[in-house]
Amino acid sequence: GSGRCPRLAAHGHSRNHLTHRPGNTGPETAMKQFVCKPTIHMFPTCKDFLAGFDIGEDDLVLSNAYIFKPFFDGLACRAQALFLEDYGQGEPSDTMVDALLAAASRHHFRRVIAIGGGSVIDVAKVLAVAPTGSDTSAVFDSKELKQEKELIILPTTCGTGSEVTNISIINRTCLGIKVGLVHDSLYARHAVLVPELLEKLPYPVFATSSLDALVHAVESYLSTAASPFTRMFSAEAIRLILAGYREVALHGKDGLRPLLGDFLLASTYAGLAFGTAGCATVHAMSYPLGSTFHIPHGESNYAVFAGVLRHYEQQQVPGLADLQELLGRELGCPASRAMDSLDALLQKILPLKRLSAYGMEPSQARPFAEAVLRTQQRLLAHSPKEMTVADMSGIYTALL
Repeated sequence: GSGRCPRLAAHGHSRNHLTHRPGNTGPETAMKQFVCKPTIHMFPTCKDFLAGFDIGEDDLVLSNAYIFKPFFDGLACRAQALFLEDYGQGEPSDTMVDALLAAASRHHFRRVIAIGGGSVIDVAKVLAVAPTGSDTSAVFDSKELKQEKELIILPTTCGTGSEVTNISIINRTCLGIKVGLVHDSLYARHAVLVPELLEKLPYPVFATSSLDALVHAVESYLSTAASPFTRMFSAEAIRLILAGYREVALHGKDGLRPLLGDFLLASTYAGLAFGTAGCATVHAMSYPLGSTFHIPHGESNYAVFAGVLRHYEQQQVPGLADLQELLGRELGCPASRAMDSLDALLQKILPLKRLSAYGMEPSQARPFAEAVLRTQQRLLAHSPKEMTVADMSGIYTALL
């Protein structure tokens, strides 16, 4: 959140402040059915990718050393490389990006290749549109953004979907806020799916990132901006994720490796769906949790996911009956028991914590709900039901 939504960026990004520039696809309307800008490729291995894209000395890779080196050091990759952790720690900030832009200006390259999770991809998008010698402020203030360098994105988690979205989240420390830059120039020219890159993904990261993808798929399925095209991708993402989860629940973590390609594909499907249809209440309500208690984005979504769906169930919101039918088919149960079966399956993938386990107090339920209503209208607009402070406060309280 990818999801950074689009995406509402994995790893706790907030999208309270969005900077839109000319060239955007514009506000969601009933007429806009589906948007996909990148060309999407799949390669089984990193070696196949290097050969397929003829990676050479005039390419610049942005990655993390712990991701890049195990996969590429033995392949004689000729690209130049910058590692994000050399320019700062934590989520991307303007100071981190400015230091990286200064370093990149000393290199000559024609393509930017992002190999990593949400943070690497967010920064790579800025790097691709930043003219040589510019800084973060110049990029965010520009009225004529264009892709200066061809952008290629290889995701290394199965949750963000940001390889197919046009948003980058940067913490503007000069302003004291996280800002989302949204522009068509931020779309990758090529999104490249390499299942091999997920093979060293720690199980907790797999669990939280794939849960993030599931939330993207469900929220975009129920979104007021959904279309038959986005629902097709949402439904297929849900099917792949639940089928994979059933295998993991049956055979344990050791059975995960053959499923990595399916989870990677599901994440991209979900990214394609919410890139047009958007996300909604789950993402909106997750942000106070993520920012206050420093919970990873996928986990904070999971923390409120069941509570929001149960609220929708009580209110019989539009589209939920169709979702329950879909879940029932995939989980092998009647639609009336779909929510219970989903909860039981997800508990086997990642045990759900009560909100109190993260440190939330009952007195915080209403202020959190008020903050969501005040700052997350862009997301709440996609909810299948108009959400009130009382609604969201009640959900938080029930999850304590």
